[in-house]
Formats: sequence, C-alpha cells, structure tokens
Amino acid sequence: MKMKAAVLEEIGRRGPYAETRPISICEVDLAGPRDREVLIKVAAAGLCHSDLSVVNGDRPRQLPLVMGHESAGVVQAVGPDVDQFEPGDHVVTVFVPSCGHCGPCREGRPALCEPGAASNGTGLLIGGGSRLSRNGELLYHMTGVSCFAEYATVSQNSLVKIDSMIPLDITALMGCAVLTGAGAVFNTGDVCPGCSTAVVGLGGVGLSAVMAAHAAGAEKIVAVDILPEKLKIAQQCGATHVIDSSKKGALEKLQDLTNGGVDTALDFTGNVQALRFAYDATRRSGTTVTAGLPNPRAVVEIPAVGLTAEERTLKGSYLGSGVPSRDIQRFLALYAQGRMPVQKLMTGKIRLEDINAGFDNLEAGQAIRQVIDFSQ
Repeated sequence: MKMKAAVLEEIGRRGPYAETRPISICEVDLAGPRDREVLIKVAAAGLCHSDLSVVNGDRPRQLPLVMGHESAGVVQAVGPDVDQFEPGDHVVTVFVPSCGHCGPCREGRPALCEPGAASNGTGLLIGGGSRLSRNGELLYHMTGVSCFAEYATVSQNSLVKIDSMIPLDITALMGCAVLTGAGAVFNTGDVCPGCSTAVVGLGGVGLSAVMAAHAAGAEKIVAVDILPEKLKIAQQCGATHVIDSSKKGALEKLQDLTNGGVDTALDFTGNVQALRFAYDATRRSGTTVTAGLPNPRAVVEIPAVGLTAEERTLKGSYLGSGVPSRDIQRFLALYAQGRMPVQKLMTGKIRLEDINAGFDNLEAGQAIRQVIDFSQ
C-alpha cells in the first residue's frame, strides 16, 4: 500500500532543521503483515529525544530510515498466527519487540530481548526483513516501529492492547515517555512511600518519573533541570522542590534539602555530567538510576571506592526495566485515577509535515512532547 511517511535522509545535518530538512515527507510503500505481524493505522506519535539523537548523529542508524518509535493506533489487519489482536483493537507500540524465548525474556525482562535488540540494530523487523520501500529502494525500520507514518506493519510483540475509551494521543505517550520514566521509578529504582528522590532532566521521560514518584508516595521529590519553564511544570507534576543545576551550589543545595542526599536519583538526560550530578546527589547506600542514552563514546567517571565503602548502587534502566504488557496497563490505571496527569506532558499537536520544525523546538528545550496528530 502507498502511504505518507517521514524518512530520515541524512544524519548529522546541522539545524535549524526547518531549513536544512534532514527528514523528508514523501510517499512510500508498505507491505502487509506476515506471520505474527499486524498492520496498524497510526493515530498519534510523539517526538522524543531518542529520535533527535538519531537525527543529530549521537545514535546513528541505517539510512534511509522511516522514523518514530512512540505511538498509538488502531489495528487494520493481522497476519497468520496472530493470536493477540484483531481489527479494531486500540494499541500502543513498544520500541523493543520481544521474542519470548531468549534468556532475558524467560527471566521476565523483555526490554533486554536479544533477538529484539539484534533486529533493532539492523533496522529490520524481528520476523526478518523490511516492509518498507520507496521506488524499489529498501527503507529501514526504526526500532521495529517506524510510526512517523500513516500506517505501520509491526510484530505483534511490539504492541500492547489498550482500552479504546482512552484518547489515543494520551496512550501514545505510554509507549516511551511514561513506560521509561515511570518504569525507572517503580521497577528499577524501587521508589517507595516516604523516601526521597531526585529526577535529573525534565523532558517527557523525566516528568513522567516525577509523576510516578509522586504516585509512589515519595516524601521529597527534587526535580533538576536548567530550564525554568520545565522546573515549573515539574511542580505541577508533583515535585516538592526544584533546583536549577546550572546555578552555583546546586548540588550542595540538594544535599541540604535531603540531609546529605536522596535515597534514589534518576538521570534522564543522556549527558554524562548530569549523570555524575545524579550520582553525587545520592546518599550513602543510595541508588542512582540512569535511563539516558548518551553518545556511545561518552564515558562517566566515578570514585570506584564509593561503590564499596558507601555501598552505592549505579544501575541502568532500559524501557523502564519493565514488562510492557503489564506496566502500560498499570500506568493507564494511574492516569485514569488522576494520579499521573500524563496530559501535562503534551506541549501541542503538530502535522507530520511540521516534523523538522518540531525537532528544532525539542532541541531548543521549547517542548516536552509534541504529538503528531494524523487526523490533521
């Protein structure tokens, strides 16, 4: 079938992207679903810093690439052996397809699925090959999703069925921003009632973590960023204190607020200096969690003796260390109860044609989550 899609043509092209246009909006061909695959009509898709890191070259991928990994839509057709979905189902896309059989999947850690990681690395679907082309030229998939397009053919293991009564622009944010941020709080960081937490980096993922820490009952939630507007939004999302980390004495101020440091600090920046700030903000015996995706060449340095003498923990969190089929339902329930106001993440809706300008806004820190509305 023919459809309109956003194709990344060149990595590392300098901005402003609205002028240099590294992403073209063009007609492409999409093949229908094969075994255990599903065709969805995309309703809404969010612009994420992970997408921006591909555009700017921090995390290069194969080109040409149909972009996008965070979305929600409606099932149009299913391939052979699909046993979880049928036409009309509302679904959220997940950017790690899970095979269900490898070591991590058997351990209940589908975010670390080995075949899923391998297929994402090659830009192909977990079932093998690409379903995308343009004038006979193969186009690559982004993390098995490629949702900056009117339709997507994906593995059924890249989808979670959700309640059709919840708006699709809200559910779209569950597939990355909320799943990653809230998952890091509940699954990786084990944030609990009465504890203290710092959240460093207040994009869509970080603000989701602030909401989740509030829902988890954390007593002190310190939101950290360098942009005043994001600090204001963090207070609306449940932060009890905010700190501008660009100001002199920011770390000491945080330590004073929390009697020497927080129980759990979470970094969502993809910046090693910010990760070190999060580590230093954590108290003795505390846990530092990072869900940021820095340039692969970036290296963080920490005093090794502190891991032993202070019994510190430093750990990563990918896809919120979660089980998407379980966690997305949990987070949707918290949204429905008013305990996670996910709508506060949404800066605005844009057309697919405005995607280059949207990435300018994201890079400048002028947006949390811009959502491509395919009804426009």
